[in-house]
Order: sequence, then structure tokens, then C-alpha cells
Amino acid sequence: MQARIVRRGGGVNTLEGLGVGEEAVVARVTGDGKLRKRILDMGITKGCRIRKVKVAPLGDPIEVALRGYELSIRKEDAASVEIEPAEAEPAGEA
Repeated sequence: MQARIVRRGGGVNTLEGLGVGEEAVVARVTGDGKLRKRILDMGITKGCRIRKVKVAPLGDPIEVALRGYELSIRKEDAASVEIEPAEAEPAGEA
């Protein structure tokens, strides 16, 4: 599924703005040292393909799928993950 990426205030696309069921590729992880390290330690790294699975009833946290597992991440932290549209996977490689 091609991502419909929402641009936030500064024109940067973030994981927070990705729609449920949509996929993207991580472009970079921003934030202060501890936050950035924690996100990277969870496996959210540059070039990683990521899909938003669902959002909690009150909007926080969000659940994402990456590298074969699901992960819940706070919306505030998801705003530190810059993304770009995912290229469609070739047939038979899903």
C-alpha cells in the first residue's frame, strides 16, 4: 500500500502522521540523545520499512510493525521518526 504521508508544521513527514495500515521507510531519527538512542535500540533505524498497525482509543500510544514484530510507541516519540514513502515491493517478495 502506498503511504499517504501527512506533512507536519515544518514540512517534515513523521511516523506520527502516517495513516493506519500505511507503510513508509524511516529517513532519520531526531531528538535528544537519550530519546534517539531508545528509538534506535527498538530497531527503528534509517532505511527500516515500518507500518502503522493501530492507534489506541485516545490516540496514544500507536502500534507499528517492523522487522517482523509489533511495537507500541508514544505519539510524542513517533514525531521524532522522519519517514519517506515506501516503494512498492516487487510481486512475490512480500
